[in-house]
Amino acid sequence: MLPTNQSLVKYDNPVQLSTSKKKTDVKNKLTPTEDILNSILPPREWTENSQLWVQYVSSAPSTKKDVLMLQKNLDTKLQQNQARETGLCPIREELYSQAFDEIIRQVTINCAERGLLLLRVREELRMEISSFQTLYESSIAYGFCCGPC
Repeated sequence: MLPTNQSLVKYDNPVQLSTSKKKTDVKNKLTPTEDILNSILPPREWTENSQLWVQYVSSAPSTKKDVLMLQKNLDTKLQQNQARETGLCPIREELYSQAFDEIIRQVTINCAERGLLLLRVREELRMEISSFQTLYESSIAYGFCCGPC
C-alpha cells in the first residue's frame, strides 16, 4: 500500500477494489461534497499484488488542531527535504502546492463554492508561476547566446 505520509493532503484509508467491483460502484455512493472533492483532488489509485487499491481524499471536517498540524508538517517537511528559502525551488513549490491543496480540501468541505473559487485562484497562480519560469529561462538563454562578450 502507498504510505499516506507522503502528502500533506489528508486521505481516507485505502479501499481495495475486488475484480468484481468497479470504480463506478464506489463512486455512486459519494455525497455531492465528496464528488466535488474527488473532482478537485482525484483519488489515488495503484495496483499491489494484482489488486486494485483506491484512496479518496478525506471528507472529514477539519478542526483548528488539523490546521496547526498542517502548518507544523509543512515546516517539518521543508526542513527535512532541505528546501531553499529563496529563489526557485521545486521542493518548496511542491510542498506549498500540497499545503494549498489541503487548505482547498478543508474549505470545500465547509463551503463547496468557496473551495471551487480557491481552486480557480490556485490554477491562476500556477499559470503565472509557469509564465515567470519560462521568462526566467528565456532570459538565461538570451544571456548565454547574446550577452556581453
